[in-house]
Amino acid sequence: MELWMIVLILVVVLAAIGVGLYAWSRNRRTQELSGRFGPEYQRTVEETGDRTAAENELQARQQRVEQMEIRPLSAEQRDRYAQEWRTVQARFVDDPSGAISLADRLVEEVMRERGFDTDADFDQRVADVSVKHAHVVDEYRQAHDIAERHAAGGVETEELRQAMVHYRAVFDDLLEVDSREPATTGAAS
Repeated sequence: MELWMIVLILVVVLAAIGVGLYAWSRNRRTQELSGRFGPEYQRTVEETGDRTAAENELQARQQRVEQMEIRPLSAEQRDRYAQEWRTVQARFVDDPSGAISLADRLVEEVMRERGFDTDADFDQRVADVSVKHAHVVDEYRQAHDIAERHAAGGVETEELRQAMVHYRAVFDDLLEVDSREPATTGAAS
């Protein structure tokens, strides 16, 4: 066999290996990000219209949050916040509108205590929270949407109740409350 044929075969083999490694790497990245972000992965793909752009966005979120000092709450902080939640929840019976506003502020306060950048706008807060709490980030969006619609013109009490349920899911996840622990925040009315 002539030298040029050997060189050509080697180039083709190396190119095939390179393409295979690239495809494997992309597949691994997709699996890692979709596993980490769950439904948020698909939502971001649909929002950007492109898998590569979505994956770049999700990786940028991860890098931003890695720069923050996200920390767990102490048992005392969790208990204090759980008590505050019970107070907000009890207020819902007499003042649903006020309770929604307080629930939003309490969720934001817990985020700040955990180390998230709460000075950012809502979309950035959602993006940041999605890195560590992807499975409740849509609940945060839904609760916030109901709160905004209520502030703009009011919504029915049932929607406010749904907002409380959504806020509670986010709140519990931020507190890292284990359902087996005694210091649960209780169900919304």
